[in-house]
Amino acid sequence: MGAIITLTTDLGLSDAYVAAMKGVILSINPKAKLIDICHTIKPQNIPQAAFVLGTAYQFFPDKTIHVVVVDPGVGTERRAIILRTPSADFVAPDNGVLSYVLQQCKSVKRRLTPLDFLTGLINNLQQVELGPGMEAVTITKPQFWRSPVSPTFHGRDIFAPVAARLSLGFPPIDFGETITSVTMLSLPHPYQAPDGSLVGHILHIDSFGNLITNIKGDDLPQVKQAITIEVGNQLISGLSRTYAEGRGLLALIGSSGYLEISLKGGSACALLNAEVGNEVKMR
Repeated sequence: MGAIITLTTDLGLSDAYVAAMKGVILSINPKAKLIDICHTIKPQNIPQAAFVLGTAYQFFPDKTIHVVVVDPGVGTERRAIILRTPSADFVAPDNGVLSYVLQQCKSVKRRLTPLDFLTGLINNLQQVELGPGMEAVTITKPQFWRSPVSPTFHGRDIFAPVAARLSLGFPPIDFGETITSVTMLSLPHPYQAPDGSLVGHILHIDSFGNLITNIKGDDLPQVKQAITIEVGNQLISGLSRTYAEGRGLLALIGSSGYLEISLKGGSACALLNAEVGNEVKMR
C-alpha cells in the first residue's frame, strides 16, 4: 500500500536518526511514501513542533499518517498515542505536539491570560475531550514494536513501526486501549488591552527571520490601512500584501493565515532581537 507517512522531528539532519526511522518504516511497508515536514525543530521544543505541524498537515491527502517525534519525556511514563481525525492519523507522544490539530478539530475550553503565557507554554497543559469523529488509543502492545526497545529512541522503535503498520491498514485499536482525552497546550489567544489595542504574541520565528504572531487575519478590522502595529519599540503603519512592498519593517498576513512581521531583504528577528513570546500590539 502506497500510503503517505510524514515525519516531523527535532532529530536534525546531521545524524542518522531520521534515516533509521525511515528504514524501519520501509522494512515493514516498502511501498510507503515518506515525506519530511521538518527535522530542524529546536531540541525538545513542543510548542514549535505543534505550530509547524499545524501549518502543514491540512494540505496532505486524506488518510495521511503524520508521525511526530519531539519527545523530551522519551522513556518515561508519558503516553504514546494514535489520534485519528476525520482527515488523518497522528502517531506521537501525548505531550501537546498535536495541540494545533486539536484546536482545529475542537474548541478549546480554557484560554490563557497574559500572565499564563509569560509563565511558559510548556508548563500550561490540559486534558481535552475528543470531539465527534475523533478517536485515540494509547500505544501499549509491544508486539507491534521493534525489539529490544531503546528507552532513548521511541521514534525508531515504537512510533515508526506503528505508523508503518497503520499504513498497511491495521486499525488504531489493534495497538492499545481507547482513550477519550488527550494532552493539549493551553494555546495563547490575542486579547484586548484596556487602551483598546489588540495584544498578541510571537508564536514562531521562521528561517527567514519573519515573526509569526497568534493574531489571525480574521482578527483584523476591515479598514486595514488604518492599522498601526507595535513590536519592540518599532511602529508599522498599515498592512502590506507581499514581502517585497515598502522599505524596512512591514506587516502582512502570511500563508499560514497569521499576522507576520517581516523585514524587506533581511531578518525582522535579528533587527528587533525578537523572541517567541514577545508582545505584538495592534491599534
